[in-house]
Amino acid sequence: MKLSRLVFLFFALSAGVVFSSARADTDKPNFVIIMCDDLGWGDVGFNGGTHIRTPYLDEMAANGLKLTRFYAQAPVCSPTRASVVTGRHHDRTGIYTANQGHLRDEEYTLYEALKSKGYATGHFGKWHMGTLTTTVKEGNRGGPGGKGNFSPPWSHEVDTTFATEAKTPTYDAMWKPVGGDAKSFTNASRQGWNFIPAKDQKESYGTHYWTGQDEMVDPKSDELLGDDSKLIMDRALEFISENQENPFLAIVWFHAPHLPVVASEEDANSYEDGKNSDFQKNYNGCVTALDRAVGNLRTQLREQGIAENTVITFCSDNGPEGKDGDPGLQGQFRGRKRSLYEGGVRVPSLIEWPAKIEPGSISGMATCTVDYFPTILEIVGAEMPDDRPLDGVSLMPLIHGEMKKRPMPLGFYIKGQAAWHDGMMKAYRKGGGGDWELYDLSSDPEETTDLSAKNPERLQSMVEAWTYWKASVDASDSGADY
Repeated sequence: MKLSRLVFLFFALSAGVVFSSARADTDKPNFVIIMCDDLGWGDVGFNGGTHIRTPYLDEMAANGLKLTRFYAQAPVCSPTRASVVTGRHHDRTGIYTANQGHLRDEEYTLYEALKSKGYATGHFGKWHMGTLTTTVKEGNRGGPGGKGNFSPPWSHEVDTTFATEAKTPTYDAMWKPVGGDAKSFTNASRQGWNFIPAKDQKESYGTHYWTGQDEMVDPKSDELLGDDSKLIMDRALEFISENQENPFLAIVWFHAPHLPVVASEEDANSYEDGKNSDFQKNYNGCVTALDRAVGNLRTQLREQGIAENTVITFCSDNGPEGKDGDPGLQGQFRGRKRSLYEGGVRVPSLIEWPAKIEPGSISGMATCTVDYFPTILEIVGAEMPDDRPLDGVSLMPLIHGEMKKRPMPLGFYIKGQAAWHDGMMKAYRKGGGGDWELYDLSSDPEETTDLSAKNPERLQSMVEAWTYWKASVDASDSGADY
């Protein structure tokens, strides 16, 4: 059976679904890699959240593997995405933070690796690893002025593309939502809420869905109206239907719940309790819509008989936007988006693979978005084209129940901010340099007690290890790997 079938089989078994023996071959599973945008660790029911309904994700968690200590490689969007498709720290790939740099042509990506094994490849939703056009002015960096960062999916062995360069509203994605006073576009780019029903009142948000070189979907088309998560997933489901007899990789990157958060009137009003603001109602509603899109995926896979051998992964690209008290919740953890404290990078994460994963599995071992790439390469038997360094590890031993401790530490760096995870110990340094802090996450996951003064030798050894690793990252960034 093809690779796409094997991935799918992995998730279906984790879901406890029984399929015919014809779908039980796990040599070539299917892969669906789902990522949310700014979803907090505490925003989902499977992590104990009660303020937002996420029944389909909760069901997926019950049927698969929940990773309670899973990290985004960066506390902002673009770098984490680069880590998913390369297995490498983002600085190695040419992406340094959000909207800075692009995925270099020389990087060996997940799309290329699976393409070499006969997989159909598709990317749906947010891209954010480079610009998608050199001719049309885009809402972010695309257009004639952004030629230096042109790096679209179809340049990286993606067969089918339905993608935006960066963020969009999460409902009626091509149009600005109404601002908080419901009469203007005030703060629409920041905390916009409430979609505009009347077409003649709509104002362009200034972005587009691209399907190929100089090919976009008409932004005024009715097919782009409605919930954006459903829109993205529907395109992915079309791709899956077309390739259900072949192995496939579908990367599905939702915009939700990145600002401006907008939900349908029905979803937003379902959270009307007299206390929630419009902002909170639309945030909650767009997450519930996202959850429903995941449910649609799982239903179709089962109806097509390929769930057993399809691997589905789910995570967020970083912690929640805003300040404490804003809609997104980071759980017990310190920090939010843009911070390498736990709340900025510890994100909700699941893997479902019915053919391989026991329902209700849980792991608290440190895992990360850089681990997707080497895990999938091991599953499909693909090899790297050279000896360039990877920062991730294969999680297949974890899936087989043979890995209890991460075999190598995890390194982080962005804009001067740094962290090093070695077992349950974490060294952290604020941006701009300064002293390192030390935390024992086993007893202090909230990072309230700095142990650097009590354990200077342990901290020194961790900082030395981070410094050695960072030199390798800098060498890659300078082109040493190519």
